[in-house]
Amino acid sequence: MEAAVISDPVRWNAFIERAATGNITQTFEWGLLSYHGGAALRIAALDSSGEICGAMQALVTSVPRLGWSYLYVPRGPVVDDPHSPALPALLSLAHKEAQRQGAFMLRVEPGVPDGDTGWLTALHKLGFRGSPYHQHIRHEWLLDITPDEQALLAGMKEKWRYNIRLALRKGVQVRAATSPRDVAQWYQVYQETAQRDGFFIHPLEHYQEIFRLYQADERGVLLLAEYQGELIAGIFLLRCGRCTWYMFGASANVHRNLMPNHLLQWTGIRWARAHGCTIYNFRGIPDILEPGQDQYGVYLFKRGFGGYPQMFLATHDYVYNPVRYRAFMLGVGVKRGVEGWQRWWRQRQRQSRLAARGEARPGL
Repeated sequence: MEAAVISDPVRWNAFIERAATGNITQTFEWGLLSYHGGAALRIAALDSSGEICGAMQALVTSVPRLGWSYLYVPRGPVVDDPHSPALPALLSLAHKEAQRQGAFMLRVEPGVPDGDTGWLTALHKLGFRGSPYHQHIRHEWLLDITPDEQALLAGMKEKWRYNIRLALRKGVQVRAATSPRDVAQWYQVYQETAQRDGFFIHPLEHYQEIFRLYQADERGVLLLAEYQGELIAGIFLLRCGRCTWYMFGASANVHRNLMPNHLLQWTGIRWARAHGCTIYNFRGIPDILEPGQDQYGVYLFKRGFGGYPQMFLATHDYVYNPVRYRAFMLGVGVKRGVEGWQRWWRQRQRQSRLAARGEARPGL
């Protein structure tokens, strides 16, 4: 078993798409995105006939202000059997590249269920340590979309089916974006959403880049909901292999009573089915599914379509420079503590605004 750096996007993506643990963040294009510097190391394990039997796309990442570099593997390595020779072959070359670049750690977040004993045993034997801090979302909401449309609708909450019909009856129309101008218009609504709900978004160029990289061969779509010619909501979807991911969603402050988001998600599910996908991934939900958790309302919205939660394996780190690693982990811990307090404070402020309007929701 040998490992090699791969530069052919077709060969790389063909393996990622057919692998059981393949993920959109391990596709060739994801490594080209400018938001992380556009630098990625793509290592493949090759069998005796030269076929790829394992892969690992590591993003070359820097710690803000300090400039310390590390390698980050979101939802990877992509290896079906962690005890096969593929995983040590991938890591052997990754270690050499990491040391050549002066990286202080190699961080992996395999796309396998939490508590997978096979992966945990393999990673620990190979020198990794578990981390309490994750970079990629660990808890996601998934929907099996193999049943027919009538069965999928029947699996939704009754109110969700009603809202889909309501949007159609009221004249909401959904179309696929076709140009960077469409993305720019969607981004204006996305900014409105981020300001209303208090979350971070990237500059417009990031989403235009995703659109350019994934839209050409229909591995991605931006669905836009319009009412009387006005854009009122939109969702970004990306697909890889048998799974479609709901990546980003935007909704305007006006016409929310027309329920465009329900119709958009249903359209997205149908788009995924039409492209041969069997899983629709709504992505992030709170780690603890109890009222009062940040984003609990988002979880309730996703749950209404049917489906189930999936917690993924914890982050694992291989440390090259213990001093820098300890300093990094200390900084992350402080940052997460501050962010937790900020989330609590935003919840309190949101609850106060709702109460002032007589719209207070229990559990916030």
